[in-house]
This record gives sequence, structure tokens and C-alpha cells, in this order.
Amino acid sequence: MSEQLERLDRLPLRDNLRGLSPYGAPQLDVPILLNVNENTHGVPADVQAAITDAVAKAAMGLNRYPDREFTELREALAEYLGHGLGPENIWAANGSNEVLQQILQAFGGPGRTALGFPPTYSMYPLLASGTDTAYVTGVRADDYGLDAESAAAQVRELQPNIVFLCSPNNPTGTGLGLDVVKAVYEAGEASQAIIIVDEAYHEFAHDDTPSALTLLPGRERLIVSRTMSKAFALAGARLGYMAAAPEVTDAIRLVRLPYHLSAVTQATALAALQHREALMADVEDIKVQRDRIVNELLRLGLKPAASDSNYVFFGGLENPHQVWQGLLDAGVLIRDVGIPGHLRVTAGTEAETTVFLEALETLLDGRAPARA
Repeated sequence: MSEQLERLDRLPLRDNLRGLSPYGAPQLDVPILLNVNENTHGVPADVQAAITDAVAKAAMGLNRYPDREFTELREALAEYLGHGLGPENIWAANGSNEVLQQILQAFGGPGRTALGFPPTYSMYPLLASGTDTAYVTGVRADDYGLDAESAAAQVRELQPNIVFLCSPNNPTGTGLGLDVVKAVYEAGEASQAIIIVDEAYHEFAHDDTPSALTLLPGRERLIVSRTMSKAFALAGARLGYMAAAPEVTDAIRLVRLPYHLSAVTQATALAALQHREALMADVEDIKVQRDRIVNELLRLGLKPAASDSNYVFFGGLENPHQVWQGLLDAGVLIRDVGIPGHLRVTAGTEAETTVFLEALETLLDGRAPARA
């Protein structure tokens, strides 16, 4: 045991947190970072200017607490989502992780369980541990898919209090059919399960991939979680949000910290929403590069999963860590998700994508690629 772990072990830490490792991907200084699904296009100059102006105005009132209900932001988010939603349906926090944490604080806790279907977003069990919620795992098909019949049967058997459905799923990138969401919701009736559909990457989905937002009417236990970190290129601003029945947002108010969204965060998010056309143009470019990656990986004889996200999960690698290291040596960082034979790469700009694809092809040919 390392000295750091020994010191930690001497503290009166909760038993369910002992032995856990904090969430985190490698943060390395290389020219091309394609490992954490960031929007590598950056914030367009006109949107930067609008955010700077909005934050400057907010700075004049920083001696006062911000709007605790972030009313203007909830109105803007409801207008952006559409589907007949109003501000009473919207909640936001510092990143979608905090939204999920607040849901678990309100509906999880000691004696309650949350169900996930790995491989999926690795924060789910950590959020469960942090709220003393038991985390149980379901199973997926051999191709990592999840169908309605299997998912519903597992919910009926395990009787969870909370169910995580990640769509598009991270790390595989595949979207869920609405039949899965409906079946899981109905199966959760017996345990009154809260069903969370995590749509962090939905803006990158293909046009024929529907959102679970369409299922909200009449389903008071359904929550759809989103973020401004990806499509809006605001990973550094930390703004996540959710849509649900008004009684759910009222429940979250019971556990939120006072004034949890700063005036600066609210101003930044509002400015980005008011200039979303420029940001969504970059989303379309990212989708082009994502599809390009899929097609090129197929040409190289690899096995990319169908992706509704801004990243591609691909298999067919005999030694994925060796490929990961070879790309890193070439100045390209992608993600080793720990799944045998597979890696995951974020779709970057056209130039970044080109460097990745050329370096990968060189590695697969048995040659050492030039450094980016």
C-alpha cells in the first residue's frame, strides 16, 4: 500500500468509500487530445465575445448572491429543448454530474439501490457510493447493446430505486431506442424507480435517433439529463441540466446547496444559448468527422460501433494498449477504456482527425508514425 493510501486508510472514512479510486482520465501534455470527448473546436470568437460581455455585466453584482432559482436560465433551457417544456420542468447544476448527484441525494441513499448496465459511464457507481446508494449492475448483449425485453426483465428482477440509461451510451456511443426507455419505465413501476436517461451527447445523434424528452408527458418518474459541456463547447464552464416533471425539480430543491449556480455560470450559459447557431454549426462538423472515422476504421479492418455521439468506440485490436501507447508516442491521446480489444477516440477537427487516422494506419502497418 502506498504512503498516500496508508494515510487515507487511517482516517475514519465511510466503509463503502474505502479502496475506491477517484474518477479521472489521463491529463497529458500532447498536441492532440482526443480522449475525454471534449468539443475540440473551441468556442467561436463571436460567442466568446458575448460570454465576456455577459460575465462583465454579472461581475458588477458579484457582491450579491445570484438568482437562487436561476429563472432566466431555466426559461432559456426550456425554450432550447422544446417539446412543450416550461421552466418548471428544468433544473441545472455545475455539470451533469452534479445533477445526477442531486438526483441520487433525493431518491437514493442508505437502503436504496441504483442499477446501471456496464460498460457505461464510470461515474455512476462513484456517484452511488458518494450518496451511500448500493450500485448493482445489469448485463448487456455480446455486442454491448441493450434491448427492451432484457432491460425490463432485469429491472423487474432487481427492483432498483434508480435506473441509469445512458443514450448515447458512454463508452460505446450507441443510442437507445425509445422502446427500451418505455419498457424500463413500466418495469420500474413496482419499485417506483426513478429512470434517468443520460443524454449528454444527444446533439451529436443521427437525425433518426429520437430523444427521451418525447416520453416525459405522463411519466413523473422519468428524468432526461443533458449538458452544455459537449455540443456547446463549455466543458470549462460546468453547466448540466435536466428535464422532468415539476414535482421532481421540487424534490431536487430539497437537497441543493444554497445559490449553487454562480452568477458567472448563469451568465455564461445564457450567452451561449443565445448564440447557439454558431455552436451547432460546429456540432455538424464534428458529426462529419465522426462518420469519417467510422468509415476509415472499417477500411482499416477494424470494428467501430455505430455512433450517435462525438466519439467512436472500436474493436478488432489484438493489443489495444500497445496501439494506445503508439498513438501517444505520436502525440495523439485517445482513451483506453479497459475493454479487451477496444479503444475510444473523440471526433476532433478535420486536421486532428487526419493526424489520428494517419498515425493509426501507420501503426497497424507496423511502422512508427511521425510525431504530431
